[in-house]
Amino acid sequence: MRTTISLEDGLGEAARARAAANGLSLSSFVAEALRAALANSDAAPAIPPFRLVTAAGKVRPGIDLNRTSQIIADEDIGEA
Repeated sequence: MRTTISLEDGLGEAARARAAANGLSLSSFVAEALRAALANSDAAPAIPPFRLVTAAGKVRPGIDLNRTSQIIADEDIGEA
């Protein structure tokens, strides 16, 4: 496939220099870089570990934690 891309001057120059240093044409270098980038994008991103922090204590009277959407609605209209 033939296509045209626009690169910043510095990026294009760096790509040409790296391609020449590796004995590749610019097209071959770009194709190789795209293959590597696409292969890496298929890998699942690492999910950082987390610690669940909970609060101990009693809930205010009249609060049913099984009806959280009602709690939010009550707070929005100032009834909570």
